[in-house]
Amino acid sequence: MSRLDLVIFGATGFTGKQAVIYMAKLAKKYGIGSWGIAGRSETKLNSVMKEVSNKTGEDVSSVKIILADIDDEKALKDMCSQTRVIVNCCGPYRMYGEPVVKAAVENKTNYVDVSGEPQFMELMQLRYDEQAREAGVFVISACGWDSIPCDLGVIFLKKHFAGTLHSVESYLNNYLPPEFEKESQKRGLINYGTWESLVYGIAHHDELPALRKKLYPQPLPRLKPKVERQKLHKKDDVWYLPFLGADESVVYRTQRYLYHKEQQRPIQFKAYFKSGSLLQSILTIFGAVLLFIMTKISFLRKFLLRHPKICSLGMVTREGPTDNVMNNTHFTFELVGKGWESDADVDTSEPNKIVVAKVTGTNPGYGATVVAILMSAVTILKERENMPRAGGVLTPGAAFKDTNIIQKLIENNLNYEIVGNK
Repeated sequence: MSRLDLVIFGATGFTGKQAVIYMAKLAKKYGIGSWGIAGRSETKLNSVMKEVSNKTGEDVSSVKIILADIDDEKALKDMCSQTRVIVNCCGPYRMYGEPVVKAAVENKTNYVDVSGEPQFMELMQLRYDEQAREAGVFVISACGWDSIPCDLGVIFLKKHFAGTLHSVESYLNNYLPPEFEKESQKRGLINYGTWESLVYGIAHHDELPALRKKLYPQPLPRLKPKVERQKLHKKDDVWYLPFLGADESVVYRTQRYLYHKEQQRPIQFKAYFKSGSLLQSILTIFGAVLLFIMTKISFLRKFLLRHPKICSLGMVTREGPTDNVMNNTHFTFELVGKGWESDADVDTSEPNKIVVAKVTGTNPGYGATVVAILMSAVTILKERENMPRAGGVLTPGAAFKDTNIIQKLIENNLNYEIVGNK
């Protein structure tokens, strides 16, 4: 029996539903002949398809509905055996991701997700990389807003640098027009699932050093000059703080892969986000410290999870943001690349060249994210010959560096461009 091209698992969740809507719009454009959705409730899956049909006007009657539960190993294997790519939207991944990865690899099915959880991603690499390579399939996490813009942004910047790229610093800026702020106060800016992943990620952050020691027993070479992480600092009269998402972890793994597999000079990477005025920045630091402490104490962690709207000052709700708020939230990653002109001596001189790239889009958590994961799946289906031959557990940058995925992203309003060169 021939396999479906892809199946979206977790299709009744907030992100999964958005992925189904976009897939209905994009399937014909990218030659996806057959696809399906999966979850544990047939009633909810049918309801999703009715909603998708109403919103998009597309005929989705041929989309296959598959019943699968994260606790049912047989059902997960049956789901994976029916498709070439599983698009996993069922998080938090540290709690629900591994059974799907395991079922995918064992059934020689490619796997993508939108995880922004370094512990999960690096543990999956440690446990399943060899098995995935033996099966000739890909397991690629971080195929959403974490971390397609930055990871592929570094790849994009390097291709346009015309010299030796030494370091990249990323500056994130989000913007919601004032006329939508009142609406955002009712249902927030972030869905509960994202909050849940954040809370558990911080709570278990201390697992990372030991995990990384097993995964990477040998450090990367020490390149000079070393790029230190800046704390609260100003750039172009704007205050920035370190962005403690998954981007640095994912870019680091990509650079390790390129160094060990292709002997490419690794690029140092640091990520920051716009934190507002000096007072707002100080309050943000205080809030981050308080959140860190609360995640480490069991009963306070439960309070965070039970009362997301209160604990996030209205940013997180169980219902998730409205379509209006999502579709009018804009983001920009400014990627500042520093290095040397092509004829410079990198061992004896300071970096003498700067190239700036921008990655821009709308609806970062749920629009750009689902575009990114679906274009990742499409790229696996359509450009397997341009990806690493062996397969394995890889980052987006390692897996897609020689493909046309950035062009696909640009076609869907996740834009990459060079904006400065000096």
